[in-house]
Amino acid sequence: MSLPDLVLVHGGEHAADCWDLVVAELRRQAPELRVLTMDLPGHGRKAGDLATATIDEWVDSVVSDVEDAGFGEIVIVGHSMAGVTVPGVVAKLGSPRVREMILATAFVPPQGSAIVDTLGGPLAWFARRGAKAGKPMKIPTAAARLVFCNGMTRQQRTFTLSRLHPESVRIVTERADRRGLPDDVPRTWILTTRDRALSVRVPARQHRGAGRRADADRRRLVPPGDGQPSRNVGAHPH
Repeated sequence: MSLPDLVLVHGGEHAADCWDLVVAELRRQAPELRVLTMDLPGHGRKAGDLATATIDEWVDSVVSDVEDAGFGEIVIVGHSMAGVTVPGVVAKLGSPRVREMILATAFVPPQGSAIVDTLGGPLAWFARRGAKAGKPMKIPTAAARLVFCNGMTRQQRTFTLSRLHPESVRIVTERADRRGLPDDVPRTWILTTRDRALSVRVPARQHRGAGRRADADRRRLVPPGDGQPSRNVGAHPH
């Protein structure tokens, strides 16, 4: 079986450059692997209006980038807030194109619910405040360090905090619709045990909300002390 291409979709307040360390490591370990990272609309170098953003717009953007890259079969990874975008991408590309969907500490709210419904701690307060204001927001540096940088080294914290961007509150409050998601695409959940943004208990509830048996998906727990910070997947900082 030929090696599929890898697509990495960033999470909230991030852009494509948050994957720089991951991509560098992949190039070292598997130089033959084709990897695509992209900016979602309104992030990094991709134009877009965060005040009017929709999940469907972001889905179409990712699909367009995958097609422009000339990718065939893919494995797609959605980190954090990309949990509402990546299922839509998988639904559009379909099971013949997608070998696996990986949800890396991702928010996947139950069908008909929104990310804001699953948030707790400081992120919930900021999300609801931003929703009332109705405009993109960026959480303060101190809160970002608390939420995004648990267990990181000084170098990793500097890397992460230098790559944060304002975020759309519309995406956080938009209700998820996964009715078109193919059941035959394998799904892997990466759960970090001391995550301050997404409790390890939340994905267990998300399994039930998505109508999936716990043994139908592969799950990997990533505890501190295995060489990866609490919000780290490989060398990824968040």
